[in-house]
Amino acid sequence: MRLKRLLLRYYPPGIILEYVQGGEPKTRSIDLLNLRPDTDAIALVEEIRKGEPLITASCKEHVIHLVRKLQEKLGEKEDHKFYLFKVLRAHILPLTNVAFNKSGSRFITGSYDRTCKVWDTASGEELHTLEGHRNVVYAIAFNNPYGDKIATGSFDKTCRLWSTETGKCYHTFRGHSAEIVCLSFNLQSTLVATGSMDTTAKLWDIEKGEEIVTLSGHSAEIIALSFNTTGDRIITGSFDHTVAVWDVGTGRMLHTLIGHRGEISSAQFNWDCSLIVTGSMDKTCMLWNAMTGTHIATLTGHSDEILDVCFDYAGQRIATASADGSARVYNAETKQCIAKLEGHGGEISKICFNPKGNHILTASSDKTARLWDAATGHCLQILEGHTDEIFSCAFNYKGDIIITGSKDNTCRIWH
Repeated sequence: MRLKRLLLRYYPPGIILEYVQGGEPKTRSIDLLNLRPDTDAIALVEEIRKGEPLITASCKEHVIHLVRKLQEKLGEKEDHKFYLFKVLRAHILPLTNVAFNKSGSRFITGSYDRTCKVWDTASGEELHTLEGHRNVVYAIAFNNPYGDKIATGSFDKTCRLWSTETGKCYHTFRGHSAEIVCLSFNLQSTLVATGSMDTTAKLWDIEKGEEIVTLSGHSAEIIALSFNTTGDRIITGSFDHTVAVWDVGTGRMLHTLIGHRGEISSAQFNWDCSLIVTGSMDKTCMLWNAMTGTHIATLTGHSDEILDVCFDYAGQRIATASADGSARVYNAETKQCIAKLEGHGGEISKICFNPKGNHILTASSDKTARLWDAATGHCLQILEGHTDEIFSCAFNYKGDIIITGSKDNTCRIWH
């Protein structure tokens, strides 16, 4: 094994090792999820060296330098105020979803007008209209981190794969017997998964354009799905009140997470694939051991349905958004509520952390999006201007651009 080079990964903090083994180029990562600005970098690198043969004495200083760069990034003070950059009247009919590529240079919008549009973030110019679906384009995604492909899932029961650059359609995936309402690429960008109202999910091979396996076992619609980071597991959340954990290689159901008393609204793995968080219409959020499928904790406190849940990039905090108009932040380790985000005048349908994990963005039916301090719950900024409810919001990877999508048929870019 020969080390070729070391790369920094800012979110979540880590170092990527590029090396050669038996003539084959390979990569692996050292995750530094608990790194703090005041961590002793020299002691940490000594610790890393014990478990990583590729980090030899000769490159020790370089690794210490990289760790300190990560610490600098973590310690940066930011009081960035976002300003409206552009209003895009994206579609004639209502929008369904918005999504960024990793760098934030492009974003996509899905709509009831049966198209998905690709936009240049910097100029606000429309680059492509992806046409071909025969019904609402509901679920959309880039194959991040690469961003060279786009998947669209439609009420016409098909999923299509497109080139970001040219806008041409590579494949149409047919097989579902009802609307596709959620989809996701694996991080390795070899598969796309689709979830449908027909109670099944399907895994598709991106290169070959073929179905690999059908995940059958739910007794009601699947409305959420998520791959883990390593790509060997996928979870599906259903209106049957359960979440299923599947082996991606075999399509076998490994665990059923039973405990919620209402429809599942969202489900997600944390970065290191050890935990699963689920949100439900039963007003609770639950935490599960991803390996064993056992229930770890129930996070309570909301007085109405939970509409969205998410982990921060490092997997140490959980945010919940509710129809009660509030959001909450929990510590994933202690399960304690560390902040309540109160101020919206209507239900919060979407919540996300910025990549650094210190800020939270919420989208509400009160026509505003809000930016919050994740540690204190203090509202930092209100993004106003939409004239109808906001159902979608996202940060780019650097965390310096926000996009919001609303029922007023516009998308707003905030810098």
